[in-house]
Amino acid sequence: MVDLPARDGDGYLLDMGDWTEEVGKAMAEADGVELDEAKWRHIMKAREAFEESQSVMPIRKFAKYVGEDKKDMFKMWNTGPMKPITKYGGLPKPTGCV
Repeated sequence: MVDLPARDGDGYLLDMGDWTEEVGKAMAEADGVELDEAKWRHIMKAREAFEESQSVMPIRKFAKYVGEDKKDMFKMWNTGPMKPITKYGGLPKPTGCV
């Protein structure tokens, strides 16, 4: 098991530079969240989008970016999808509607 870097009260990394794929998977495991291929694809696409814009996309825009229906994404994640996607992707907490 990977040693988890420091996280805030919501489970987000305090330092984005601490993120690796192993850390992201270990954080999800520690939180009892199973990351399948589809969820991991969302995480990697969110990281890609963040690299391009230096900001976290709102769910509406992100669903278009990955070519999926946002309702399906809510069902898949059982919550507002951008929170776990950004958390396990080592990205900043989303703001506004997620």
